[in-house]
Amino acid sequence: MSRDDDLVLREITEPVDLCLPSGVLNPAAVGWTRRPLHRANLRVSGGLAVGDAIGRAAMWSRTKRWEYWCVITPTHVLATTVSSLNYAGVHAVWLLDRGSGEQVEAAVTAPLGGDVTMPTTVGGGPVRARSGRLAIAVDPAPGEGPRPGARLRAVSPRVRCDLRIEVPPGHESLGVVVPWSDRQFQYTVKDVALPVSGTIWVDGREVPVEERAPSWAVMDVGRGRWPYSVVWNWGTGSGVVGGVVTGLQLGGKWTDGTGSTENALLLDGRVHHLGEDLSWAYDPGDHMAPWFVTGSRVDVRLEPFAERTSATRLGIISSEQHQVFGTWSGWVQDDGGARRSVDGLVGFAEDVANRW
Repeated sequence: MSRDDDLVLREITEPVDLCLPSGVLNPAAVGWTRRPLHRANLRVSGGLAVGDAIGRAAMWSRTKRWEYWCVITPTHVLATTVSSLNYAGVHAVWLLDRGSGEQVEAAVTAPLGGDVTMPTTVGGGPVRARSGRLAIAVDPAPGEGPRPGARLRAVSPRVRCDLRIEVPPGHESLGVVVPWSDRQFQYTVKDVALPVSGTIWVDGREVPVEERAPSWAVMDVGRGRWPYSVVWNWGTGSGVVGGVVTGLQLGGKWTDGTGSTENALLLDGRVHHLGEDLSWAYDPGDHMAPWFVTGSRVDVRLEPFAERTSATRLGIISSEQHQVFGTWSGWVQDDGGARRSVDGLVGFAEDVANRW
């Protein structure tokens, strides 16, 4: 499809369907948003001109949906994943004890997606996944912000949680559509620096999660149709710098050359979109070494304190993930041209390769 900059880089301000009725990408959906405005209507209702049955099967197998939450507290890191690859559902609850370094994970793969529910709009309805002894539920939680917050609950053999994530008044999130072609594309919403409170239980022991501690949540909602083989980097950070609530959202590789980026700085709830591809530098043989992300408006460094790794090998389907948690330093230039410090933000960076 066309890579016209006026099309790809424009800010979308009104609700829009992600797909045309045939299931191909709606050109009007390509751009970025400050709040979720896309309806991910990924079903194919007809009108495919070439190889109808084959085309439908290809679209079905390429369709991926997920909802990922990561909560970072002074003592723990909790991550939940609900995902549907259509031919399989992959769900997980993962916990890191920042003091001892212990990691606890429960992960399941459910054929044909299993019992998965996800809405077509962000916060537009419940998210559910249940398989074996693992269950995850995310429900909209009305508040004073521009969209509902969330109540996140999860149950696994050793870890449970009941958390409330707030969306403060005026808080913005970065949404973007990445167009590889009219049949392969991704809609993602990344939200950082969200206050969170509630309780985590580890082996029955209660761990309070308090906003004033402080504790922060990060959200990744994805809906789209992907190439078979893809690699990506993703990094986030949340915290308060100089009295300003600051969020860092960075991506790379998977968006390069498309004209779309998922890069942004969040300052007291306002998104400052960074419309350039960034350079990522890290040691693939030692992910605990420092990471560097640079561009004309970005010069930041992550010092890791923990690593999460996972790998899946199922014949032609495979995935390898290295996610490191750490502390950011450096600066990002805001829309007014000022360099804003990200020193002390806590978050993560990841290196992922999928064949799916």
